[in-house]
Amino acid sequence: MGKILVSIHCLAYNHEQYIADAIDSFLKQKTNFKFEILIHDDASTDRTADIIREYEKKYPNLIKPIYQTENQYSKGVSVDHLNMIRAKGKYIAICEGDDYWLDPYKLQKQFDYMEKHPECSLCVHGGNVVNASDKKFELYNRPNKGNKEFSVEEVIEGGGGLFLTNSMFYPLKFRKERPDFLVNAPVGDYPLVIYLSLLGTVYYMDELMSSYRVGDSTSWTGRTFSDIETKKQHFREIEDMLDEINLYTNYKYGDVIDRKKKSTQLFLLLEQGKFKEAKTGEYRELYLNLGFKKKSILFIDQYSPSISKFLRFVRRRIINWTMI
Repeated sequence: MGKILVSIHCLAYNHEQYIADAIDSFLKQKTNFKFEILIHDDASTDRTADIIREYEKKYPNLIKPIYQTENQYSKGVSVDHLNMIRAKGKYIAICEGDDYWLDPYKLQKQFDYMEKHPECSLCVHGGNVVNASDKKFELYNRPNKGNKEFSVEEVIEGGGGLFLTNSMFYPLKFRKERPDFLVNAPVGDYPLVIYLSLLGTVYYMDELMSSYRVGDSTSWTGRTFSDIETKKQHFREIEDMLDEINLYTNYKYGDVIDRKKKSTQLFLLLEQGKFKEAKTGEYRELYLNLGFKKKSILFIDQYSPSISKFLRFVRRRIINWTMI
């Protein structure tokens, strides 16, 4: 099939319960090109590395792991960079070890689009957000109804949750330059999407082609958002990153960056139940623009948390029934 054209980039750490789903979804990909599976295990303390080794024995020419004996992330080493520098493909496809793909033609669809549109610097798609323990459906990540090109402003304002990380597909050549805001960022996906949006077009395919797990307390998200203080620290670091991007782009996107920072501060006020502050002063306009549905949810959260929890439970059950 010729040279490798896509490198699958997979980071794993204590993903014993999940890593087989990820690897199986890679192996199910049907393509007319050659791809490789690059897995970096960061010294997992469970059976993650053993499971990867079992797959490596079966597919030695396809699966190319790194097994760390000491955890590199805790030392401040970029495990993302360690895994990526060995990629041989023309394109990179991302999927972390606790997520998985749904569509066996996902890689082929994104590859075909990128080949026909060399101006495109990032191709993404929709997906499902599922419960980590049992893969029950939680919600859709579908940033638009229909295919769409996203502008830099929309990418910045959309935040880290705009696109699923496991939907990202982009040219490897754009990894050669790593600006400071990308290197120093507290997260990898949000600044990478912004950076890629500055280099070309961002194309969203309105197809549900992957699943993203949530609800695992040991995951990065579970640890980072475990309490309000860690959330506040995280978003302070995100604001610092946005300031670096503002400088990098010579303040071209200053207005949307300021708006994004203010909306993050509003979110933190609402998280802390500081509704009076959220509705007044510099946040008043943003709060009023939230829309009736969002404000109704916030109202129920504020005055009847038990009803709010029940309504969310009913919504999930209804969605799950419709999918049977």
